[in-house]
Amino acid sequence: FGPSMTWAAIVGVFLQLWVNFEIGRYTIATGESVYSGFSRIARFFGPFFLCMVIATTILPGWATVSGYSLKVLLVGADGWGAPWIWTWITFGLIAACLLGPKYVYALFEKVESLLVVVITLGLIAIAARVASADVWRSVGAGALAFGHIEPGVPASDLFAALVFAGIGGTGNIFLCFYLKDKRIGMGALAPHVFNPLRGRSEAAPCAGYIFEPDAKNLGRWRAWFNHFRTEQVLLFWLCNTFTIILFIVGAAAALRPRGLVPDGFALATTQAGILAEMMGKAGEVVFLLVAFASLFSTQLGIIDGNARSLSDIVHCSNPRAQKKSLGWWYAVIAVGWIGVGAVLSLFRFSPWWMFVTSSCLGGVVMAVYCPLLIFLNHRYLPKGVRPGLVHTAMLALASVVYVTFAVFVIAKLV
Repeated sequence: FGPSMTWAAIVGVFLQLWVNFEIGRYTIATGESVYSGFSRIARFFGPFFLCMVIATTILPGWATVSGYSLKVLLVGADGWGAPWIWTWITFGLIAACLLGPKYVYALFEKVESLLVVVITLGLIAIAARVASADVWRSVGAGALAFGHIEPGVPASDLFAALVFAGIGGTGNIFLCFYLKDKRIGMGALAPHVFNPLRGRSEAAPCAGYIFEPDAKNLGRWRAWFNHFRTEQVLLFWLCNTFTIILFIVGAAAALRPRGLVPDGFALATTQAGILAEMMGKAGEVVFLLVAFASLFSTQLGIIDGNARSLSDIVHCSNPRAQKKSLGWWYAVIAVGWIGVGAVLSLFRFSPWWMFVTSSCLGGVVMAVYCPLLIFLNHRYLPKGVRPGLVHTAMLALASVVYVTFAVFVIAKLV
């Protein structure tokens, strides 16, 4: 539909910034995940979110296109191996990243950081070479055309784009686990996820901690939370918005003039072929690197985050599950997730269908947990730590957006 709805991508990232603030607020103040917090509201939420984590991300859309982009990058579209073989290769790389090091987060953070650098530099190089002044003007106009929706845009596709402009679905909640591993605030008292295959485990109490809200501790709290907010503004909001705009610029310059809307496995490769014509072989290679880095980083983040989420929910909601370490549950779930994804990749599901289905379900779960976050942080955090008027209002706005879209999409399906 062209760049005329760039504003929606910008709004999508901006709304999720406030969602992240409130997820981080709870974990920094207590050292526990928001899943544990939701279970304090009602025990029902433990199994509910367990089911939603699985339902929203079990389809291996990212993995199938990630594998195909790696194949085209290394051996060409007609080269060795069926697409599913290359998808399995990406799953093997993820298994090595997550189950190789003693301390899971250390290598994960390094790999994701490297992929972000590849994505950002690659997109800058492409935009600098192929985007004309007219393309930049059209994208700029689309960024300012707040509320404009092109005729014929399916509600489910718009909802999918709005949800995935940032992280989306249960993916935003992964943040609370990384805050614990980074030892931010009361997360310093939470255990790391160690790899049980390397012979180390750590006690994992499920209950968090509430600090005494005196002047000294509140000062420390504000310092930690301000550090977290600055990081989110720079690395989540600005970086996400910047790279999404660069993706739009590249598509507007390469795909739009030819009237192309890639689907299936061609999602990652059609633009690469056009850039080969516009920039030479280097353009194709750079875009395939960007495509693989984007898709693989998402694939890696989903498997790691889901393993953390499900192990946290299972370990903390079932006393019998606590006989095994948190790291043991993490490893079992990560291996199981990779195995299920590898099997599902044998079926020729449309990647676009998998993307839209996953994101619509993710939007529905956001319509549930955003209002819950407002209640959780006002009900269970001490005064001086609770969200103020601006944070509450922005999260309420995000809740209204996600609830409205979720109701509309569900009503259309029914």
